[in-house]
Amino acid sequence: MSVYLHDIPLPEAQQRFREALQSAGLDGVLGQETISLGKSALGRTLAGPIWAKLSSPHYHAAAMDGFAVTASDTNGASQSAPLSLEYVAQAVYVDTGDVLPLDKNAVIPIEVTEALDAQEQLHSDPRQPHAIRIREAVTPWQHVRPMGEDMVATELVLPEGHTLRPVDLGAIAAAGHSHVTVARKPKVAVLPTGSELVSIGETVKPGDIIEFNSLILATQVEEWGGEARQFPITPDDEAEIKAQVLAAAQEHDLILLNAGSSAGAEDFSARIVEQLGELLVHGVAVRPGHPVILGMLQIEERQVPIIGVPGYPVSAALTGEIFVEPLLARWLGRQPREKVTVEAQLTRKLNSPGGDDDYVRVAVGYVGERLLAAPLSRGAGVISSLVRADGLALMPRGSQGASAGEKVNVQLYREPQELERTIFAIGSHDIVLDLLAQFLAPQARRLVSANVGSIGGLVALRRGVAHLAGSHLLDPESGEYNLKYIQEYLPEEAINVLGLVNRQQGLLLRSGNPKNIMGLEDLKRPDVRYINRQRGAGTRMLLDHHLNLMGIAPDELHGYNREEYTHLSVAAAIASGRADCGLGIAAAAQALQLDFIPLFEERYDLILPRQFHDDPLLAPLLDCLHSARLRKAIEDMPGYNTAPLGELIAEVN
Repeated sequence: MSVYLHDIPLPEAQQRFREALQSAGLDGVLGQETISLGKSALGRTLAGPIWAKLSSPHYHAAAMDGFAVTASDTNGASQSAPLSLEYVAQAVYVDTGDVLPLDKNAVIPIEVTEALDAQEQLHSDPRQPHAIRIREAVTPWQHVRPMGEDMVATELVLPEGHTLRPVDLGAIAAAGHSHVTVARKPKVAVLPTGSELVSIGETVKPGDIIEFNSLILATQVEEWGGEARQFPITPDDEAEIKAQVLAAAQEHDLILLNAGSSAGAEDFSARIVEQLGELLVHGVAVRPGHPVILGMLQIEERQVPIIGVPGYPVSAALTGEIFVEPLLARWLGRQPREKVTVEAQLTRKLNSPGGDDDYVRVAVGYVGERLLAAPLSRGAGVISSLVRADGLALMPRGSQGASAGEKVNVQLYREPQELERTIFAIGSHDIVLDLLAQFLAPQARRLVSANVGSIGGLVALRRGVAHLAGSHLLDPESGEYNLKYIQEYLPEEAINVLGLVNRQQGLLLRSGNPKNIMGLEDLKRPDVRYINRQRGAGTRMLLDHHLNLMGIAPDELHGYNREEYTHLSVAAAIASGRADCGLGIAAAAQALQLDFIPLFEERYDLILPRQFHDDPLLAPLLDCLHSARLRKAIEDMPGYNTAPLGELIAEVN
């Protein structure tokens, strides 16, 4: 049966791989080594149990600085009837950790004793009085660490398969060991391929792609306990790739062959695996990452597993999590890592391919009492979505997605307590929100922004899935911003409108303005390609208003229906040559070195339900709005006026 790009369910793919590993004798610990007990042992996995060679402590030890006594000699001592104990005969001075004299069974802390002759103590060692006075009795073994209190010789200290932490190293040392036997680190070769790739730090030109997948894969391997080696980039040449695979297989336990796993003209990975061994799987029903290759290479008398990793960064990273980490766990003799899973409600409808297990990147946080999951970008090439993700929501095969408000299971990348420090801002895009996120980070707050446009932000507030929304909706009749739309979309919500900035909107143009575009009238020209914002965006509504005033129909603009969701995305479309101009903010033009023609000034507000105004979660954000540092950081960007920053513009409803 051909397995060439034949997507099979994930459990079946994992089973085929597991059976091949078992057949090759590669389904357990690869080997073991004995290493010194030191920093290099941190994070290693025990290849056998640790039994205590010594008791800890291995003698009765004083737990306090004071006087070792026989507890029965202190019977009857009280505040009103103190007792005197003769030094040496009845009380012997000891420091913390000293051996307890054989005839003593308790320690009296020095701070609760009195010298019997205070005048004499001025001229002698205070630790060696002729006698001491006590006002409280002690019980046997009080303030003493008896032998074996921590562990007793022959006791199990740590089991096989345990990954060593700093405290474990101390316990092993206390148990009398100076060396430890651990599982050998699996050696993993990471082979990036592609003629379009350039190394990190090299100058890039159009068509070049910075090769960083091997960095992600190699550091994943290191984090999971393996030993990774990044090979140089191999161009798209079948013979060269095959030679590199053969060379890597000589000295490594696992090959990660990155890119070339699909079915294009220059995708050679599957064919190379077939030539050098057995192709087990080519295509797994998971998104992102379906063109995964699983195989076994036959290298003389050895079999070496190989995983063909898709070239898109998100697919590559998730392939590591799904296939590489469990394999390394078996080879190290530990259990695969399990992420904490929580149940959260989706903030919006999510469509999913019915035939695949779909791993959706989500931001997660609480709004009120509800734990919410906001889907992030779905693109397999959008590595920043994994950076921003708090976890993965799994849409199982056959589900075809989920509705807004439906509960989904989320495998967390973060600790659960971090979710309680997340502020959801859903609405219009502005670069100032990124500044706010930067300023809030040192105050243990995470500002998560979703760019759905001003109208979308008000709808999110109505549905209770956001703490605040950015909005700049102009009412043409009154000239006021946002208030009319708040009353329309949030008629029963008590809302505070907080000023953020006044900002310039204008035309973003390719550097040098090669088409000599001077204003909105030029957008009708057939040689001008426009790039628009999405429906419901305040910027698009602003454009529509002024086109209407000028008597220009939207369909007269070439590209009116081509949409982007942020000012920076509009700028990127123009800088890359996909469009000639678009309406946006001056800061976006500066960011991508575009020309800018200012046309309008508008007010951009934060729309905040009053129930959150006094919420401790948002207190740092509200304080930040009055920060001189934030004001200066905004004013350092072009096209902004901070006059309304932090001002309570209105209380609605």
